[in-house]
Amino acid sequence: MPHPREILLGAQAMACSLPVCDHYSGVEVRMRKSLQLQAELTAEFGHCMFDVTLDCEDGAPVGQERAHAALVVQLAQQAAPGARVAARVHAVDHPAFADDMAVIAGEAGQHLCHIMVPKVESVDDVLHAEQALLRAGAAHLPLHVLIESPAAVQQAFAIAAHPRVQSISFGLMDFVSAHGGAIPASAMGVAGQFSHPLVVRAKLEIAAACHAHGKVPSHCVVTEFTDASAMHAAASRAASELGYTRMWSIHPAQIRPILAAFAPAQGEVEQAARILSAAAAADWAPISSAGVLHDRASYRYYWQLLERAHQTGRALPEAVQRWFYDGSPSSFSSESP
Repeated sequence: MPHPREILLGAQAMACSLPVCDHYSGVEVRMRKSLQLQAELTAEFGHCMFDVTLDCEDGAPVGQERAHAALVVQLAQQAAPGARVAARVHAVDHPAFADDMAVIAGEAGQHLCHIMVPKVESVDDVLHAEQALLRAGAAHLPLHVLIESPAAVQQAFAIAAHPRVQSISFGLMDFVSAHGGAIPASAMGVAGQFSHPLVVRAKLEIAAACHAHGKVPSHCVVTEFTDASAMHAAASRAASELGYTRMWSIHPAQIRPILAAFAPAQGEVEQAARILSAAAAADWAPISSAGVLHDRASYRYYWQLLERAHQTGRALPEAVQRWFYDGSPSSFSSESP
């Protein structure tokens, strides 16, 4: 019998599903700890709960870019089975970009889930990065891109349309800095980034571009990493108000608050399971549930809710577990049916 993803997800739904948290680290000891924590949460929940992005852009000491890239390759190759490991390379106009791509994509491409490219300004930058991937023999790798300037925000829809791009992230700090003091520093904080009109407009443009082309919008960092309640509140607003389905973490303490904030309520999970179980029994024809008509439009919504519940560690009702596991808890991949 066809899987719900095959039946329900098409041109009007997101083409891929990624973990809701993307955790960044660039210093060797922190990169190793991040990979260890990823393995621990995988064992706890039965599948990979967050991506680990090994950072070259901010993590590599000046003059030691090639050595840092080699370290990223080593860590990616040593990651546990089932790990989702990515690398953020330097921007396409940085002198280290070509080496980053040749070394990291060329030597560790089979161990990576994607490459993150920062400071993308246009589709030309995406094409430049794509050609570097092809030269490195890593044609299978998707690109995640970071939009960080007002000009780049204008190109968000064109960038999202490129088939190599899987996700777009918003670079808050550089975006604010690019305005020459016209946006106050408070807009980089946990409260200001949700209230300043130019920042909110940029976030919405990126989210809309991603959803228009079936890509994943990834929300920016919260620098107040010691405040778990502020982190949870920011993640909740990113998910419920701005349409983001993924968010950056820059400290291990932020990972579980992000997972919790992006998780649907258990009552919603149970409702989705009831509706989809009845829909499957009706061969996905329209049904009535609690006096409400449902068809494939609402089925699609509830299916995506179940996927997000699984990604965030919510308990799934027994009736729908068969769609996520083939017998072992680690069998589910967030990108395949």
